Amino acid sequence: MIVAMIPARMGSQRLKQKNLRELAGVSLIARAIRKCKTAAVFDEVWVNSENAAFGEIAAAEGVGFHQRPEALGNNVATSEQYIAEFLLKHPCDFVVQVHSIAPLLTREDIVGFVTELRHGDHDCLLSADLIQIECAYRGQPINFHFSEKTNSQDLEPVQRVSWSITGWRRSTYLAAVAEGRCATYSGRVGFFPVNRLAGHVVKPEDDMRMAEALLPLVGN
Repeated sequence: MIVAMIPARMGSQRLKQKNLRELAGVSLIARAIRKCKTAAVFDEVWVNSENAAFGEIAAAEGVGFHQRPEALGNNVATSEQYIAEFLLKHPCDFVVQVHSIAPLLTREDIVGFVTELRHGDHDCLLSADLIQIECAYRGQPINFHFSEKTNSQDLEPVQRVSWSITGWRRSTYLAAVAEGRCATYSGRVGFFPVNRLAGHVVKPEDDMRMAEALLPLVGN
């Protein structure tokens, strides 16, 4: 059993109430719900929020609503906490977190991701866009060498985790939580490549403007 979970906080800091912001006349939260439904790869679709207003949206869109404790909706609560709280109450084999703030993620991306999660050997599957250009960390090369110049197309791509869509095996995640370990990266971790549009996540206002400009390219 694979369930989709769409997290939505009302109190976002950098872009106020961003889940309710509209893109081409559809709110980000409703857009995510509809993509999960039409992808037709989930046994259940749930909106996960501390605010009951999202429950009304979930009901109108025909999906479930999980109201997490209010303490798990502030800017101090971590994703590990609200995911664990959700999984304790919703038996399943896998949970797939689909972020409403990744509005350029397509139905096809979702289908491909869930297919890999279903048939691959993963306890955790992370979405990542591949950056095939010279990258460094703290002044030191990651995928190239200062001693030679390599054509960019020959470089090993760097995997930038986008978090637009992520999947976890419920049993592995909860076992890590019970043992006090990091659950987010527990077990066998895989990377699912998405393009840079699918990996675009809305945080400040500029990100929203970029999404508006890029939406016609994906046809969502």
